[in-house]
Amino acid sequence: MSVKVRFAPSPTGKLHVGNVRTALVNWLFAKGQGGTFVLRIDDTDLARSTKESEDNIEIDLKWLGLEWDERYNQSKRFDRYEAAAEKLKADGRLYACYETSEELDRRRKVQLSRGQPPIYDRAALSLTDEEKAALDAEGRRPHWRFKLEGKRVSWEDLARGHCEVDTASMSDPVLIREDGLFLYTLPSVVDDIDMEISHIIRGEDHVTNTGTQLEIFEALGAKLPGFAHMPLLVGADGSALSKRIGSMAIIDMRADGYEPLAITSHLGKIGTSDALEAAPSLQALGEGFSFSKMGRSPARYDEADLGRLNAQVLHALTYEQAKPRLEALDVDLGESFWEAVKPNLNRFNEVADLAKIVTGPVTPVIEDPAFAAAALEVLPEVIEAGAWSAWTAAVKEKTGAKGKALFMPLRLALTGQPHGPDMAALAPLIGREAIVARLKGRAG
Repeated sequence: MSVKVRFAPSPTGKLHVGNVRTALVNWLFAKGQGGTFVLRIDDTDLARSTKESEDNIEIDLKWLGLEWDERYNQSKRFDRYEAAAEKLKADGRLYACYETSEELDRRRKVQLSRGQPPIYDRAALSLTDEEKAALDAEGRRPHWRFKLEGKRVSWEDLARGHCEVDTASMSDPVLIREDGLFLYTLPSVVDDIDMEISHIIRGEDHVTNTGTQLEIFEALGAKLPGFAHMPLLVGADGSALSKRIGSMAIIDMRADGYEPLAITSHLGKIGTSDALEAAPSLQALGEGFSFSKMGRSPARYDEADLGRLNAQVLHALTYEQAKPRLEALDVDLGESFWEAVKPNLNRFNEVADLAKIVTGPVTPVIEDPAFAAAALEVLPEVIEAGAWSAWTAAVKEKTGAKGKALFMPLRLALTGQPHGPDMAALAPLIGREAIVARLKGRAG
């Protein structure tokens, strides 16, 4: 079977990590199988959908490297949904209901008070044509429900194994609202049929919906796709992410300095048997992806892990990869500088502050002027590779200082900071003139 999957976000807000995990797993599965990844914008709700959100979805996906092979807008396909609805109506599978939300709520409360499941009782099916006409005359507009067969629907789930849903325990789902708006279910099935989607991959909160959708596929005479329902994301402590997920928007994470490969490595590996390490590339992540590695427990989203992976990605960047970004920040001080400072980076933009150690001005911290003067006396005339080792050995011999008492005063004098990149690599970059000035207590 040729693999074809889809990601169908609604353009009503920011793309967050929950959305992206769904998009990513679809992309990884497709690319690992040599298949096709479809971006389908779910903009049937014209009142809430915005062009800005749609554009931002594309920007975020491209930034993450999740390029699509085909792209569609559901708002341009209403004729297909109308045609499917008419077929279902003609077959007696889509029927008009006139109850208001208040009336339905009262019925549910009565059912619950009697210990009955709050399932729609299909009262609308007993309405006569005259009764429907009278309701129309009152100004009521019907919503339309899909008549379930009330059977056990089963499938072999790529992530969960054998799954069954009893549609007899479910209310007939509303597919079209009173105002004529198509809800998610029918357009999704029609599109999956028309676009020949082979596998539907999403969160396990959609398992029950799958029972309904499989019946709609069958009612429309379509071939059934495969399914995979992933465990949901939870916080590091096991708590639900739903209340915080709005603050995990990709556009904000990009502004905070997270690397796209760190985000995709994190989301692609949490909840799996793979070691939680940064992948060498998105393509490599796809080649190593398998649903057989996915556990059944919720995937724990830990920002500390993301931060660790972000550092790993930066530490693996070659100078050639980093050069355009260094130039954009106006801190391209050459390959030696990059190799010296990258082990200290957690976010790429931190490189700008580290560049100031080389370019100055640095305000030196001199706690012992006599020690600094002694160090200056034995400073080599040429500061090149290996000079730091020779210089510190000479300072040790002259002052008797060793260990932290030897290295910390020199670091503070030359960088103004107690921590930072390897001084042996930094010293030749700083240069003798600046080292002399800083040892004398002058900014340089």
